Amino acid sequence: MTVRTTPPFRADHVGSLLRPPALLAARADHANGKISLEQLREIEDDAIREVVRMQRAAGLQSATDGEFRRTSWHMDFIYRLGGISKADEKIKVQFHNAEGDLEFTSAALHVDGPVRLPETIFAEDFTFLQSVVDDGVTPKLTIPSPSMVHYRGGRAALDPAVYPDEDQFWTDLSAAYAAQVAGVAALGCTYLQFDDTSFAYLNDPEQRALLSARGDDAEHQHLRYIKQVNAALANKPKGLTVTTHMCRGNFRSSWAASGGYDFVAEALFSELAVDGFFLEYDDARSGGFAPLRFVPPGKMVVLGLVTTKRGELENKDDLKRRIDEAAQYVPLDQLCLSPQCGFSSTVEGNVLTRDEQAAKLALIVETAAEVWGDAG
Repeated sequence: MTVRTTPPFRADHVGSLLRPPALLAARADHANGKISLEQLREIEDDAIREVVRMQRAAGLQSATDGEFRRTSWHMDFIYRLGGISKADEKIKVQFHNAEGDLEFTSAALHVDGPVRLPETIFAEDFTFLQSVVDDGVTPKLTIPSPSMVHYRGGRAALDPAVYPDEDQFWTDLSAAYAAQVAGVAALGCTYLQFDDTSFAYLNDPEQRALLSARGDDAEHQHLRYIKQVNAALANKPKGLTVTTHMCRGNFRSSWAASGGYDFVAEALFSELAVDGFFLEYDDARSGGFAPLRFVPPGKMVVLGLVTTKRGELENKDDLKRRIDEAAQYVPLDQLCLSPQCGFSSTVEGNVLTRDEQAAKLALIVETAAEVWGDAG
């Protein structure tokens, strides 16, 4: 079995991590004007140093800053793109769990100017992460995929005076992302992840119906998204690994969409120009492994078999059996293991403890070592 010294690693994780109470308190104090932005950043720095040590202690070869400086996994990035502003209306997303339903509400976005990249987004954050990881640990940056700028609002979010032709919006958006990719690579980033809910959501007939109702071409939307991600990566710098994580919603241990990867699988796995796919596979809601037959040689699949939505620890033998099942469709050497999603896609976090989070990461490392060997 091939030892992996480049990402994604045999034992890996998606990115977001539970915020410690002191950090949450500091964010509230800053919002209420009790501490300055500089004081908040110092507290964030300390929290990130600690969570990097936790990832190292778990045995991971990659580390993120836990997205500790963000409120949400995607909007903190999107609102920093030129030409995009917060809209007065609200985005309301229905989430579900075993106990019932809850609603996530955030400001919508409005594309009111040409989309551009004024500066490399999260540059300062990534530079700090680089400075605190140990030798042998790869710092990883996570950002929302280009499709997330479109999925929440669709054509209706575009000012027709700015973009009478939607194709020009896509050209500008991909160019902005290409500049972001080049910018983070220039900082020394070797591991970048595009986080995406659209590809997984589009497998759900109910989600496609919602898109059709607002006037979008739900049956072919994934093809447009693949095209634009590929355009953003057309000149990807040498030495930069780009993966994508596909999620069906992750808010306070709840989810928004269901369905296997069948609807998008053939085009997505065979055409998307990323180096690896982080896939949710923690329960029956994600479907079976058969869609993995479309994954071409050389592309890595990171199986998200360990749930972040509850604290109970998975059985190691069960994980190994599921890895064996996936290996019927894609070679074992192309597989890795991770949690199914982040632990805290929004600042609120999922319903488990930080000790349970650390135990799940350690379980992933231990299981991967037994399946693939001691390294990578």
